[in-house]
Amino acid sequence: MKRSARRISIVITAAVFAVLLIGNGFTSAFAQDVAEVVNYYEPQLPAGAQVYDPEHPEILLAEQLYAKSAILIEATSGKIIFEKNADQMMYPASTTKILTVFLGIIKGDLESEVTATAESVNLPYGSSSIPLELGETINFKDLLYATMIRSGNDGANLIAETVAGSVPAFVDAMNQAAAMIGCTGTHFTNPSGLDDINHYTTAHDMALIAKEAMKNDLFRDIVSTFTYSLPRSNIRGSRVMVGTDTNWLNAADDNEFYYPYAIGIKTGFLNRSGYCYVGAAQKDGVELISVVFYSSKPGRWTDSIKLMNYGFTQFVSVTPMELYAMNPTVIATSSYSLDDPDIGRLQLGIRASMNTRPVEIVSTIAEVEQMARNLRENVLIEYTRDTFAAPITMGETFGTLTYYPEDGGDPAVYELYATRSITRRENAFKTIAEIKEEVYADPNPFPPFSLEVLFLLGWPFLILIAVILILRRVFRKKNKRGRQQKVPKPKNRYFR
Repeated sequence: MKRSARRISIVITAAVFAVLLIGNGFTSAFAQDVAEVVNYYEPQLPAGAQVYDPEHPEILLAEQLYAKSAILIEATSGKIIFEKNADQMMYPASTTKILTVFLGIIKGDLESEVTATAESVNLPYGSSSIPLELGETINFKDLLYATMIRSGNDGANLIAETVAGSVPAFVDAMNQAAAMIGCTGTHFTNPSGLDDINHYTTAHDMALIAKEAMKNDLFRDIVSTFTYSLPRSNIRGSRVMVGTDTNWLNAADDNEFYYPYAIGIKTGFLNRSGYCYVGAAQKDGVELISVVFYSSKPGRWTDSIKLMNYGFTQFVSVTPMELYAMNPTVIATSSYSLDDPDIGRLQLGIRASMNTRPVEIVSTIAEVEQMARNLRENVLIEYTRDTFAAPITMGETFGTLTYYPEDGGDPAVYELYATRSITRRENAFKTIAEIKEEVYADPNPFPPFSLEVLFLLGWPFLILIAVILILRRVFRKKNKRGRQQKVPKPKNRYFR
């Protein structure tokens, strides 16, 4: 025992001596490796935080989310609905693959066959994979599905090599694309989200990336797919890809976090990143995108559901017809019967014209109400009926309402029509249009002879004769007065 203890002491002394001989370089490297070890600490709600009430989803506080950073936006406009440290630098983990797969869709050949390379399948220990084997051939579109569903880092590498020729070149393309989308706090170093202190983003930036990607129909289908049948390859037989996480997209009965409005998108986890989720949900025409970074394992689902439910209480989707119905146009008619119950007032209804494209107006409840109050400022109303005089027939077209969408697409045109019939009173004055119609409909261009016509034609002459008679009488009086004046007698003449 004494010899053994002595040998152990000699070995330890030799090891310490070797370290001293190697010097500071070895010690610094060792210290650096130790410093890179990152632990995950499950986040907790702050002490004294107000308890979240699922019966009142319209009330949501930042302290009720486990995530260190979170955001909720409206998917069409990008309007921020809720945020918590949304511009703080975070590590996205596998949510990085959102941009990787999106670039693969828009830059790759979906029908091509690609082969797994040594670089693409060379992954760190414990890394998630499809998996692919060296030399295995796979359809590029199938590769996109498999990469997203299995969160395969080998698939992300192969996408990068296929699209850009190499992983570094693809990473450059990722950073350029992120900048074009509007990201200001993002820098990627790999296509898969592997741990790297220089691989970072923000919740706001990731929401913008997801918003852009969700405009693509194929991407929407990929991120809403939980299982996918992968055909037989040159190495493997056919197989079914199943999502790596039991999440709220999974309709399984035992999934406590299933959310009926969810339509994607991607999970992620690293010790440095915590549990992450970029989600999308759609309800009653409103589509939302949420991002939670560094949450707990169940918290990424509960946080996302809280955000979505809050968003659906804040935003609504209405059509131009529904917007009009909130403040319909009421016109005042003329020549209506005195028995009319609404005293000639007529509310115009609205109906879609032929080939009118469907349009949704997604905005906050307050903004929609304001648009309805100021309807004339948001739509163009033009009347096609010459007058609003009775008689009016229910269903008769009165004009059009045109809405110009914010997306710059073709305007939506609707017809405005009479919602009820209005009779005309018997002694109503004829309108100019009615007079014209009667004149042009009469085969005799001259009106029929009557006392009224005689009076209309003769009264100017009667007035002229009367004026002449009056003037004649005045002049006669003047002449008569002149003849009756006496001639004065001469004062300086004498007559014999």
